[in-house]
Amino acid sequence: MKIVHFERLLHVGPFASSAEWQNIRAGLITAVQAVDWPPGSGKFTIHPESGKERGKGNGVVPIKKDLMADLKRQQWKLEDPFHVIPGKLPGKFDAAFYSPHGRIILEWESGNISSSHRALNKMSLGLLRGSIAAAVLVIPSRPFAYYLTGRIGNFPELEPYVDLWKSLPVTDGVLEIFVIEHDATSTSVPKIPKGKDGRALE
Repeated sequence: MKIVHFERLLHVGPFASSAEWQNIRAGLITAVQAVDWPPGSGKFTIHPESGKERGKGNGVVPIKKDLMADLKRQQWKLEDPFHVIPGKLPGKFDAAFYSPHGRIILEWESGNISSSHRALNKMSLGLLRGSIAAAVLVIPSRPFAYYLTGRIGNFPELEPYVDLWKSLPVTDGVLEIFVIEHDATSTSVPKIPKGKDGRALE
C-alpha cells in the first residue's frame, strides 16, 4: 500500500516534536504500507472495477481488518471507547495506543464522507479535551476510492475543510491524515469482498 500524501492538520507542543511520537508515527506508516492485496503478495494490487454501481467495485473492510490485526499484535487496543457527549453519547475509535504521554488514535475510513467528518470531529474533540495526544485518519485518494465501495470518503472531499481543523485551539497534540492508494491494478487479482449490508453493497 502506498501513502501518497501526509496532511498535517495540527502539530503543536512538546509531544509533537518528541522522539516518542516520531517512533509511533514511523510504526504506523510501516503498518499501513504493509497492507497488501491479495494477502501475502507483498503489494497492493486492486481489481480495476469502478464501485459506482451497486454490487460493483471492491470492498474495504477486509483491508481494514488486516491492519487492525497488525496493530493488535503491537499492543494497540481495538474499538477503544470514546464518548462524544461524556456519559451520554457513546462512540469508539478503531484503534488506540496508550503511550506514557497519552492516547494515540488511528481511524481507518471504511464509510462515506460523513463518516470521515465524524472521525475527524471526534479526534478534534479528544484533542481539545486533552483526552488524546495524537490522532491519524487513514483515507483513500480519489483514484483509489474510484475502485472501492460507492461514496466512500476520500481526501479530495475533505480537503476544502482542512483550514477549519488547522485552526483548532490545541496547544499540545497531533492531528494528521494519511492518504492511501493502491500500488497497481490488475484484472487477474480477485475483487476485495464487500460486506453484506445495503450500504456496503453500494
